[in-house]
Amino acid sequence: MSKHIRSTMALAVALSVSIAANASAETAHIVWKDLRPATQVAAENVGLPMIAAKLPDHGETLSLSLQDKTIQLAGYALPVDRDGDLVYQFLLVPWTGACSHMPTPPPNQIVLVTPARPYKMSEAYQPVSVTGALKPDMEKSQLFILDGVSVIQSGYTVRKADVVSVDSVPDTITLPVNSPWSFLNKKKN
Repeated sequence: MSKHIRSTMALAVALSVSIAANASAETAHIVWKDLRPATQVAAENVGLPMIAAKLPDHGETLSLSLQDKTIQLAGYALPVDRDGDLVYQFLLVPWTGACSHMPTPPPNQIVLVTPARPYKMSEAYQPVSVTGALKPDMEKSQLFILDGVSVIQSGYTVRKADVVSVDSVPDTITLPVNSPWSFLNKKKN
């Protein structure tokens, strides 16, 4: 192999490593409060769970500062489109039980996720981390639950997302013990 070809190949490898390093450095690791405007009160201040009806804007004010940025966010996956244990689309929500067992979070606390490839999910509300380009986009999804169909409005979408299972969600809301839904608090095994 000629010296010129070797140096060209070495440059190509160095560039690809550099691009990969920059891509991961540009991923914003966000938490749920980053998806609502700074002026919107936190869930703890309006009572648990934070529901749209308690907010002046009904939670429809989105954070545009993250538009089209690559983000990583951990939450709980609630399947919208599935075939057996393969999930093609899901809602990412900040606490277990959201949307199906208790009032729906505001749209700015729900992300509609379409994985890059079907994600194998063992249970509803499985804790996952999602990485992809965040788009503020009000979208309605039909959620099929035991007692019927519910239409859920999400404030954000992430398409072609990388999805990985995680052990816990760092900023999750733990429901108070006296809550009728406290059984939904995820316990570590």
